[in-house]
Amino acid sequence: MKALQLFGDRDLRLVELDPPPPPGPGEVRIRVRAVGLNHIDVWGFRGMAFVRRKLPVVVGAEASGEIESVGEGVETLRAGQPVVMYGAITCGHCRACREGRDNLCENVSGIMGFHLDGFSRELVTMPARLVMPIPEGVSFEQAACAPIAFGTVQHMLFDNARLEPGESVLVQAGGSGIGTAAIQMAKAIGCEVYATVGDDEKGEKAKALGADHVVNYRTERFEGEVRRLTKRKGVDVVFEHVGAETWNGSLLCLKRGGRLVTCGSTSGVSTTMNLMQLFQQQYRITGSFGCRMENITQSLAKMAGGMAPVIDTVLPLAEFSRGLEKLETRRVFGKVIATL
Repeated sequence: MKALQLFGDRDLRLVELDPPPPPGPGEVRIRVRAVGLNHIDVWGFRGMAFVRRKLPVVVGAEASGEIESVGEGVETLRAGQPVVMYGAITCGHCRACREGRDNLCENVSGIMGFHLDGFSRELVTMPARLVMPIPEGVSFEQAACAPIAFGTVQHMLFDNARLEPGESVLVQAGGSGIGTAAIQMAKAIGCEVYATVGDDEKGEKAKALGADHVVNYRTERFEGEVRRLTKRKGVDVVFEHVGAETWNGSLLCLKRGGRLVTCGSTSGVSTTMNLMQLFQQQYRITGSFGCRMENITQSLAKMAGGMAPVIDTVLPLAEFSRGLEKLETRRVFGKVIATL
C-alpha cells in the first residue's frame, strides 16, 4: 500500500508498505480517504522529538475513511460505512477510558502519526471502539476535521472553559483550523466573539464566519485593542493556543474571574507570568489536550447540522509537505486536507 513516512527532519517520503493484517476480534480495517494536517505534524516535520519516538513513522494524526472489513464481535460498524478515527491508541480499560475520556488514558500507547504510525496510508487497522460513524451529508474532507480540530475546540470551549450563551470570548489566531472552528461554535450559541488575525484579508474572512471584532496583531497590540473594545472590562474567556508570544497579553484581555483555556504553544513552550495578577484577578487557567470520544460525535453532529469546517486547501497525499509549509508560515485560513 502507499504510505507517507517521516524519516528525519523535513524528510517525508512516499513509500510502499505491506498492508496491515485483516482485523482481529474487536477491530476494523479502514481505507483512509482524507487526512487533516495539524501543528503536531509540523512539529514532527521540524524534527521535534518527544519521548518514545522512533523513525521512520507514518505521519497523520487526524483522518476519515470507510470501513473495508470488520473483525469478530464488531456489531456497531459495517463494511462500506464512512467513519473517523481517534488520534491515539488508548487502553480502553483504565477509569478514564471507561468514562470516554481517552485523552486522559493512563496507559496510552502514543499519538498516531507522532509516536505510532499514523493515518497517511491507504489502509489502517484500528480497535473498533476508537472509530465513529460519519453522519449523512458530511464529506470525508469535512469529517477529517472532527477528531482534532473540531473535537479539540468542543472540549476546550464547553468541557473546560464552560462557555455560556451571551458571554464574550477572545479567539487567538482566528484564521487557524481550530480558530475558525472556535469562532463558529462560540457564535452559534450567541457569544460576542473577538478574534486576532495576521492580516486584514483574514480579518474579513473571520467577520464573515461570525467574529464581531477582529484585531490584526501585526499592526495593533491585541491586548490594548480588546481592552478598549470591552471598555477595559475584558472578556469572559480566552481561547489560547499560540503560546509564549501571546500568553501575557491573553491574560490582560481577561475580566476579573475570567477563564483562559489553552491547548497549544506554537510560538514557544516557556513563558513567565505575574503571579500577583493571577490571584488578585482570580483567573482560572485550564490546560486542554485532545478531546473526549463524545466531543468527536458532537462535532460531527454540528457538521451535519450545517456548521461546515473552513477548509483552506485540499491537496493529494504526495503534496503533504507543501501543506505543512503553509501551516508553518501561517499562509492558511482554516484547515489543510490531504486526500488519498
